[in-house]
Amino acid sequence: MNIDRFKHHHVEILSGIAALRKLAHQGVADHAIDIAHELKALSQIVTQHLAIEDRILYPSLERSGDQRMAGMSRAYQNDMPGIANAFINFARRWSNATLLSKNPDGFRDEANIVLKNVHTRMVRENREFYPAIESMEEVAHA
Repeated sequence: MNIDRFKHHHVEILSGIAALRKLAHQGVADHAIDIAHELKALSQIVTQHLAIEDRILYPSLERSGDQRMAGMSRAYQNDMPGIANAFINFARRWSNATLLSKNPDGFRDEANIVLKNVHTRMVRENREFYPAIESMEEVAHA
């Protein structure tokens, strides 16, 4: 299984989070339009990534015959809905520049929690899950 697309999405997601962090540090109210735009773009990538994971990655690992990977896949899949739902709700709520301008502290408080959880998940997948998938592929081709 080629996971390059998933890894590329992670780069885009982590870059989007970094861009939001930078804009927020420069001033939420002053950069509300840019933050809303960046959040909409990030939301599209995250939504696409989640859909592809659910349709392709997790089912493929479940059918792989590798019980360790199937178990790891289920654990990652079961852990995702809370993170995903929190992000989706966050993105819906804060992709409005007017609301951002009126409540910059509310945005910051929620962003610190939600985006940190997404970031932590991406880093964990990059360090543990994706290398395990790649090593499974290497063993299969050896």
